Amino acid sequence: MLISTPRLCTAVAFCTLLTVLQLSCAAPKPIEYRDFKSFSVDKLGFSQSTVRMDLVYFNPNKVGLQLKRTDLDIFIDGTYLGHTAQEWQITIPKKQEFSIPIKIDVDMKNLLKNGWNTLTRKEILVKVTGKVKVGKANVFISYPVNYEGRHSF
Repeated sequence: MLISTPRLCTAVAFCTLLTVLQLSCAAPKPIEYRDFKSFSVDKLGFSQSTVRMDLVYFNPNKVGLQLKRTDLDIFIDGTYLGHTAQEWQITIPKKQEFSIPIKIDVDMKNLLKNGWNTLTRKEILVKVTGKVKVGKANVFISYPVNYEGRHSF
């Protein structure tokens, strides 16, 4: 059975388009942490404190994105430090540095219990777990975050 010419051209064009889209959509590179700035203490309490800072990152990808939401727990040397959640949309420009303002609700009981051990070390183990919602053109996908790394203190 022969396929008519218009249908064959449409099928070939569709397959070509799919191939081009697959080749042009390389796996995105992860954003790179650079620094933090504007550290401030909003509230200081015995059971809970609140700190704010801007995290500076670099997007090495050829496309910009939007960060819609973060919901993260932070651990220092295996001890729960606090929680951060951000619910406003942030534009992540392509091939540029950008800042993410965060507010961390710090559990002071755990911080004071293990604070001296952390302060006397040259390196600390930072672990961040949770979810982020990232997307483009109003299409957002939640991604799990499970970061662990050693940092100089």
